Amino acid sequence: MFLGILFTILWASGAVSVKFGLLSAPPLIMGTIRFLLAGGLLLLYIYFFKKGTYRMPHKDEWKPLILLGLFNTSLYLGCGFWALQTVSSGFFNLAVVINPFLVALLSSILMKRSIQKKEWIGMIFSTIGLIIATYPLLQHSHSTWSGLLLLIIGMVSMAIGSVYFQKQKLELPSLVINAWQVLFGGVILILPSIILEFNKPFILDLNLIMYLVWSVLAVSIFAMILWFYLLKQDAVKANIWLFLTPIAGYFLSSTLLGEEVTIYDIIASLFVFSGLYLSGNFRLNKAPKSSSEKKLES
Repeated sequence: MFLGILFTILWASGAVSVKFGLLSAPPLIMGTIRFLLAGGLLLLYIYFFKKGTYRMPHKDEWKPLILLGLFNTSLYLGCGFWALQTVSSGFFNLAVVINPFLVALLSSILMKRSIQKKEWIGMIFSTIGLIIATYPLLQHSHSTWSGLLLLIIGMVSMAIGSVYFQKQKLELPSLVINAWQVLFGGVILILPSIILEFNKPFILDLNLIMYLVWSVLAVSIFAMILWFYLLKQDAVKANIWLFLTPIAGYFLSSTLLGEEVTIYDIIASLFVFSGLYLSGNFRLNKAPKSSSEKKLES
């Protein structure tokens, strides 16, 4: 239980730490540095400290890895970081857990997968929850339409990456796939960050350094290694810890950022969790789908 709670807190802290990083650097430049550092260190761990344990990708695996980096890192987290300039970290963590519904919708379109009745019911409940959470944010100018749109683009991109991953069936360990997609995601963001944020203020202060240390070591590396360990121990419990991150996210954002947790947030969370449970994504006694471990990003 301790490791599960630790993972939940670390994973939820990702969006909160971005808020601190944004005080010193623009989102894309900040993200680019983080992804390059995290990807580089993960690959160093995989191919140096674990030398001989993992193979290098084959020739036909490089393209899928680059595209996964584009969808799951560059677009998803790039748009997410940009959105966090005007969207609360608590709402961000809540929105992320609806990814299984977006994956189901895209799978029905791209892979001709039929959507079950219980999934439609779950989607309706979760959508109502997000609407409830969004209303006060816009009403009191705590978020902007542009921020919400960027968040939606990021969520859709992550879902596309998940569906694409399912189709490719890469024969590589999840840790290796994650390391390469994070590195490629950072490389892809270099040019956009230079073009879009060339004249934005960048301050290499203690605040930015602490953000990079925490986000790279604690979130992108340690939390991911912990996630794969939890999956090996019990995949059902691991997924439960993942879906509980919004609760930890609201606690951290309230404690560290002073973001108010309103009755709207509580009601919205109940609707989202109910939707996840009714759809079968939030499982207490059923084995999860075999691909669930690979939908999680750095």
